[in-house]
Amino acid sequence: MNISIIILTFNSEKYLKEVLQSVAFADEVIVVDNGSKDNSIKIASTFKNVKLFHQAWLGFGKQKQFGVNQAKNEWVFVLDSDEIITKELEEEIKNTLIKAEYKAYKVARLNFFFGKAIKRMGLYPDYNIRLFNKNYAKFDDREVHEAIICQEKIGKLKHHFLHYAYEDIEQFIDKQNKYSSLNPKKNNLLKALINPYWTFFKLYFIKLGFLEGKKGFIIAKLYAQYTFWKYIKSEI
Repeated sequence: MNISIIILTFNSEKYLKEVLQSVAFADEVIVVDNGSKDNSIKIASTFKNVKLFHQAWLGFGKQKQFGVNQAKNEWVFVLDSDEIITKELEEEIKNTLIKAEYKAYKVARLNFFFGKAIKRMGLYPDYNIRLFNKNYAKFDDREVHEAIICQEKIGKLKHHFLHYAYEDIEQFIDKQNKYSSLNPKKNNLLKALINPYWTFFKLYFIKLGFLEGKKGFIIAKLYAQYTFWKYIKSEI
């Protein structure tokens, strides 16, 4: 079908084959690689609908927009290299684009933490814009936590895609440590002391993280630590 899938890669071999198989329905897949040293490029090159681009890192917003700019189709779906489109979502996308009512659509994401699908803690349905007409929407320039700018009314799809977010605690700590450095909050030692406790309380109690068992406690604790990093790094 006439849709372009945009995927950023960097040493993404673990899930990339499964990711690309899940978007086989698209007539074009734009893979933007940032110097992978593993088998990512080799894997991508085995798929006929993949167009591979090499681009030095520009930050998440600009890197994704670079991919969007390479698309030949008006409609694009932006997917990370650890995210998989389900068959249910594939069918919904096909049906939606037969006669699209909106210029952009939010799509739910089911996040997996340490091998477990997390449906509480504010981590599901985790809606954000992924499917859009590139003539009416674009990414902002933020280096991390980028967003799509769209002045049109936005629709919402019913089905979700899968996101294998973190396999273990070390991966979570490494990624969130990088994110907190890229996007630190303004100097505020008081918030660095107080906000982590609020983050934990909100995720574990208010958003029912305790119903996710031991992993719910670990996730709440890790996000509390991430909150501390965001506020304290600008103090140093």
